[in-house]
Amino acid sequence: MAAAQSRLNLPHPSRLAITGGALLALAYAALWFTVPYDFVLLGRLWFLSAVGVIGAVIANASGTGGGVVFVPVFNALHELGVMRLDPLRVTAVSMGIQVFGMSLGALRWTDRLFHQPAHPPGDLHAPVSTRDYWLVCGLVLVLSLPAMLFTQRHIEFDPRLILFGYKSFSIALGLALIVATWTVNRNLPERTALAPIDLAVLALIAIPGGAITALFSVGIGELVAFYLFLRHYPMLLAVGTACIVSSISMIAGIIWHIEAGTVQWEVVLLAAPGAMLGAFLARPVALWMGPRKLKTVGGIWIVLSALYLIGLNLD
Repeated sequence: MAAAQSRLNLPHPSRLAITGGALLALAYAALWFTVPYDFVLLGRLWFLSAVGVIGAVIANASGTGGGVVFVPVFNALHELGVMRLDPLRVTAVSMGIQVFGMSLGALRWTDRLFHQPAHPPGDLHAPVSTRDYWLVCGLVLVLSLPAMLFTQRHIEFDPRLILFGYKSFSIALGLALIVATWTVNRNLPERTALAPIDLAVLALIAIPGGAITALFSVGIGELVAFYLFLRHYPMLLAVGTACIVSSISMIAGIIWHIEAGTVQWEVVLLAAPGAMLGAFLARPVALWMGPRKLKTVGGIWIVLSALYLIGLNLD
């Protein structure tokens, strides 16, 4: 009876995402009346909405950053003389887009938390505890947000050096995820409860992850998702918490860029609708792929994208 009553008190499936999506749409509409933009440049960048869809599907299906999808696009626009963005403005634009895309993705995955199947498909899949879900989010954010905000305002690093170190670590993590998925974790049931050691590791990666996010707009969400995947936790816990952490980080981080005037609003205005559409589609794409394929594709994606970014910055 208690379980039935609990189910009755839960929000309707997708209501959270629909309500939140409506608020995001209102915020997006308000941008057209409050931020400066160039109509001519908008016309030259019309294709960015499609790029936003692709980036958001990748980001919200795997919990990793889809911002790398934009890097070759911005590089091509620079080479063609259409638009020149320095690294700081690339970070600002990526944060602005992810405010909309990652936020809707976070709402979609949280909907799933409240409406998990009574019997997860397959003997190896485990349900996710609401307590564990919010514990991961709260633990990571309470450490990563101060680190990100402090880094934005007070610390200067060599972006190339930090990128090389961070992406080298990402390559190792991606390869380890692929190997573990097809070897030690292949026939093991998913973990059903967070272990103390995993909370300790998440706390350790939260501070450097927050600092990295300040520099590149991706980092903390990617680290959370891939660590939890590597430790063989359910997809919902790994991707859902990563999306929430990324969403809140982007909302907090974009404030400094707005104050500093580093946001290229034409890019955000064009890419944000596509990002919201991609975020809405990402969860069913991830569930359709299943944990094993998603981990494999995610691992391959992070390795190849990291190699690309390292190569781009070595030129």
